Amino acid sequence: MNVDVTPLPGIGVRKDFAIRGGRRVGVISHRDGNLELIVSEADDPDTAVASLALTADEAATLGNLLGTPQLVAQLSEEHKDLPGIDTRQLPITEGSPFDGRTLGETELRSRSRVSVVAVMRAGQIQPAPEPGFTLTGGDMLVAVGTKDGLDTAARILAKG
Repeated sequence: MNVDVTPLPGIGVRKDFAIRGGRRVGVISHRDGNLELIVSEADDPDTAVASLALTADEAATLGNLLGTPQLVAQLSEEHKDLPGIDTRQLPITEGSPFDGRTLGETELRSRSRVSVVAVMRAGQIQPAPEPGFTLTGGDMLVAVGTKDGLDTAARILAKG
């Protein structure tokens, strides 16, 4: 999919792409750091029909909501010919026993036989996190393993 980048003199930069119905969806990154989610008219990409101002945290959360399922779907597709191997999102919730602790401290690999292949945080992907990677409430772990292993990993992350 092609993302068009358009400088907006005095304002910032618009990055957008065409969706199936002809409208364009994108983000305006203002020079002052503000972010704006936009949807354009189908016949006029310069006219927005919807615009939402987003804080950096809101933009990061939206990135996690959109990015993690896509990553999981891609990994699931790659594992489709491996019977018994699944990919799942495992959240680190606020107040989780592992909020503020390292991935190694979870002992997920030895306790559940699950591998964490990535962590989504604030709209950014951290691929192949090391055992010393510190987890934070709001992180979304992308894990690969058997259904039973993934169920066990989810319980571990929720309850310790």
